Amino acid sequence: MQVPLQSNGRSGGRRELMAHSSQEVVGLACRPGSTVIWPFGAIEQHGPHLPLGTDALFAERLLERVLLQLPAEAPIWRMPLHCLGFSPEHLGFPGSLSLPAELLIGLVVAVGRQLAEAGFQRLVLFNAHGGQIALLQVAARQLRVEAPSMAVLPCFVWSGPAGLAELIPEPERSHGLHAGLAETSLMLHLAPELVGELPPPDGQLGGVPPPGWSLEGAAPTAWLTRDLSATGVIGDPSAATAVLGDALAERLVHGWTALLQGLLASPWPQRG
Repeated sequence: MQVPLQSNGRSGGRRELMAHSSQEVVGLACRPGSTVIWPFGAIEQHGPHLPLGTDALFAERLLERVLLQLPAEAPIWRMPLHCLGFSPEHLGFPGSLSLPAELLIGLVVAVGRQLAEAGFQRLVLFNAHGGQIALLQVAARQLRVEAPSMAVLPCFVWSGPAGLAELIPEPERSHGLHAGLAETSLMLHLAPELVGELPPPDGQLGGVPPPGWSLEGAAPTAWLTRDLSATGVIGDPSAATAVLGDALAERLVHGWTALLQGLLASPWPQRG
């Protein structure tokens, strides 16, 4: 099964940075607020029912929709999808691939530094894989040190837009971390042909955390998937629907469109 992760062109070829000539890029980078957005995903198991490229597909398809909503004159251009990320928690499940942390940090810093040298004023990392949130924040901070003329914004697709939590009931809202209700529903909306038979919950391995502790949050643990699940699913996808996926996609696209519009209309963040 091949996952169609490449852009279908709906966001417009002129939004693609690589569609412009070297001479054109000089003019683009000089525009006030010039911004490059770089989508990040991963290649990792998502249970028996979702494709390895789930996070990459989310980053690609959602970004396409967001860019369509922005004014044609907005000074924002996109990098190609980077789909191979940092996923050591899923190693041991067939098909999961992971770059070393230092390699991904080095990639972001090297590419970002060159974008800054070209004159671009902002770089937005549009990341859809929760396992590399902190790593891309570290990469962004290192890039800021090495390229102080460019602002760097390490964003997570599922954080920022309002109204997502109210669509997901508890306990799935807190514990459906991977291939659960939200991700499965979004995939049923975006690419239903890639979704297999929905599995029942396989039980939660690893025990119940002591009071105040959790898998993720204020007092987290560095969990591995095999600590928590025999199938690779952390959560319960059995009630997932395309209707819920449509509602999630609508709020994600609306939220990120508003966030980017506000960013592009502002001189923030201040640069050295």
